[in-house]
Amino acid sequence: MKQILTLCIIHDGDRVLLGMKKRGFGAGRWNGFGGKLGQGESVESAALRELQEECGISANGLDKRGTITFHSQEEPDVLQEVHIFSSEKFEGEPLETEEMRPQWFDKNNIPYDTMWPDDRYWMPLLLAGKNFEGEFNFKDNNTILNYSIKEI
Repeated sequence: MKQILTLCIIHDGDRVLLGMKKRGFGAGRWNGFGGKLGQGESVESAALRELQEECGISANGLDKRGTITFHSQEEPDVLQEVHIFSSEKFEGEPLETEEMRPQWFDKNNIPYDTMWPDDRYWMPLLLAGKNFEGEFNFKDNNTILNYSIKEI
């Protein structure tokens, strides 16, 4: 089964907005904002909707930065394809929701140790304005078996 998901990273100068996931898959980790596509929804419109729902801000345009495919030994029949966007233009102030607690981080002090293990490999590319594609194979939620990532 293939799941198509979105992820949006908001950054403003030297700051990066992340959210502490409060419930569900990924709870207890800092992450960008995103999730599943709704019926008939495009990946970009899903990313915009999830950003609004999870932290109350609206992006004024998104830059598609990459696509990463995830495999997991724990769920070998599930393939996750995550479309990753960034934006430096947004309206509103980040607000805590039932799903996420947003917080700004200095881009030189991103809390990779409390994020998904793959983030440290692709986020520097995103913050440098690069486009990329990759594939990560996980043993479990904390262990990467192997990966590939390249600029495109």
